[in-house]
Amino acid sequence: MKTKAKKEFDAVQFMRDRRNLISEKLSKMTKAEIVEYFKRKRLENGIKPCAQSRWLRQR
Repeated sequence: MKTKAKKEFDAVQFMRDRRNLISEKLSKMTKAEIVEYFKRKRLENGIKPCAQSRWLRQR
């Protein structure tokens, strides 16, 4: 049987770590703080304006 090579980057573990980090941050915030947090993140994330407007139209 062949052994698996060790991954340099584990995408699933990365996603779980990020989800846990965000969950921990949000659990200590009020609803208003959460809304403000995501508004601020949306502006900071650097989505191209054309892609962002397309995303907003879908909602």
